[in-house]
Amino acid sequence: MGNQNGVKTLLEKLNIKPVNPGACTGPNAWIADPKGTELISVDPTTGEAIASVVQASPETYNIIITKAIEAFQAWRMLPAPQRGQMVRDLGNALREFKEPLGELVSLEMGKIRAEGLGEVQEMIDICDFATGLSRQLYGLTMHSERPQHRMYEQWHPLGVTGIISAFNFPVAVWSWNAAIACICGNTTVWKPSPDTPLTAIATQHIVNRVMADYGVDGVFNLVIGANEVIGECIINDHRLPLVSFTGSTQIGRHVAGCVAQRLGKSLLELGGNNAMIITEDANLDLAVRAIVFGAVGTAGQRCTSTRRIIMHQAIADELTGRLLHAYRQIVVGDPLQANTLMGPLINATAVNNMLLALEMARSQGGEILFGGEALPEKGPHFVTPALVKMPSQTQIVRQETFAPILYLMTYHNLEEAILLQNEVSHGLSSAIFTSNLLTSEQFLSARGSDCGIANVNIGTSGAEIGGAFGGEKDTGGGRESGSDAWKAYMRRQTNTLNWSNALPLAQGIQFNV
Repeated sequence: MGNQNGVKTLLEKLNIKPVNPGACTGPNAWIADPKGTELISVDPTTGEAIASVVQASPETYNIIITKAIEAFQAWRMLPAPQRGQMVRDLGNALREFKEPLGELVSLEMGKIRAEGLGEVQEMIDICDFATGLSRQLYGLTMHSERPQHRMYEQWHPLGVTGIISAFNFPVAVWSWNAAIACICGNTTVWKPSPDTPLTAIATQHIVNRVMADYGVDGVFNLVIGANEVIGECIINDHRLPLVSFTGSTQIGRHVAGCVAQRLGKSLLELGGNNAMIITEDANLDLAVRAIVFGAVGTAGQRCTSTRRIIMHQAIADELTGRLLHAYRQIVVGDPLQANTLMGPLINATAVNNMLLALEMARSQGGEILFGGEALPEKGPHFVTPALVKMPSQTQIVRQETFAPILYLMTYHNLEEAILLQNEVSHGLSSAIFTSNLLTSEQFLSARGSDCGIANVNIGTSGAEIGGAFGGEKDTGGGRESGSDAWKAYMRRQTNTLNWSNALPLAQGIQFNV
C-alpha cells in the first residue's frame, strides 16, 4: 500500500527508528530518558499500533528548557533576515519530504491523503511567509512634543515560546507558531498531541538536518509527554513568557488560568461551532461544494469545520435534497486510498461522542436525514457523516461536537439568520452564500458576524496563511499565522531619544532643582 511505502521512505531518509526517545534539543541531540513511560501511536484506520515512543519526564523537560534558554541568548542577537534564511531552508527541506511526511500525517491522524499533503504544503507556505516577514518587523515613529527628541517603538523577542499542538493538525499548527516565533528571535519548545507523536518526531528530524547545516542548536526543541505531566510543566513554567495552546475550550480555560496566574502570555486557539448562512439568492452549486468540504473534511475534526447550516426557508427543500445526494456519494474508508473522501475519527472516544450527540439531537426534536452510524466492518473508528434536520437551535446544536455532524435549520430574514449564527459561545469561522452585495456587506459589518473569520461565497474551512487566524469568545481570542500575528511573539518597547542639551518635561511640567 502507498502508506507503507511512503512512510518507509521517510523513515529511511531521516534515519528514524521504530522506537524513539521523546525529547530533542537540537540536531540529533535525542535524549534517552530512563524515567520515561511508553507511548503507543495507534493507526486510527485499523486501531493497530504503529510504533512506540518513550515520553519525557519532568527532569528531561527541564534539560530541554535550560537548553532553549541558553540558545535564546545568542539567537535573539542574530539579525532577523539571517534567521529567516534558516526558515527558508526549512521550507525547502519540507518540499523535499512533502509526500512521505504528508502520508505519515494521514497514517497517524486519519485525514485523507490530499489533506495530509495539504498540511505539509501549509508548513511550506508559512516558512515562505516567515522568510519575507523577517525583513518586515516594523515599528512606528512618533513626533515628540519636546524639541530635539525622537520617539519610536521597536519589537524585541520574548524568550522561549511553548507550543502545545492538537491531533487534528499535527504539524501545521506547530509550523505557524515555530516559523514566526523563530524569525522574531525566540526559541521554541513543542509538545505535540499524544495521539500524533510520530509526525512530530519526523518533523523534528527534518528541522535537525537544516539547523545542523548552520551549526545551530537548541532553537527548535521537541518534548513528547503526557498532558498532565509535560503539559502542566509548560503552562506553569515562569521561564516561558508565551504559551501557544491549540485544543478544546475546556482545557484552554485551564491553560489560560495557569499562565495568567504567573502573569505570562497565552495564545489560545480553541473550538469553533461554525455556521454557514445560505440566502434565497445563493449559488447553490457553490454552496453545496463548500458545505460538504467544510462538514466532511478531516471527518469534521477541524476547529473550522462547518457544523450548522442556516438556510432560507425558500430554498431549504432544494438545498437539503442536494446535500442528501452529495452525502450519498461520499466514500468513507482508508484515508490513503485515492477515492476516499472521509477517513476515520481519531479514536473510540470521538466515535462515542458523536453517537451520544446524535441521541441528544433526536431527543431535542432532531431528525437524522442521513448517516450517523458506526462502521465497524471498516474499522473501529469509522462512521458515516450525519445530516440532521433541527427545528431550532437547541442545546446540542449550541455545543461543539468534534465529528462530522451537520445540523440543518431554516430562517425567515437576514437579521434572524445572523442572530442564530452568533448565538453560540464560540466565534471562530463563519460564512454566507449570497449574490446580493448589500447582504454580504451587512454580514461583514459590525452588526454582522461576530467571528474572527467571516467569508462570503466560500466555506468556513481552508484559511490562507496570509491572514491572521483565530476567533473570539470561547475560541480564545488568539491570532496566529499571517497579518500582524507576529506581534504576539514579541514585546513592544517605546523609545525616546533626547539629542538636545536641555531636559524639557512632557506635558509642559516645570520641575526646577
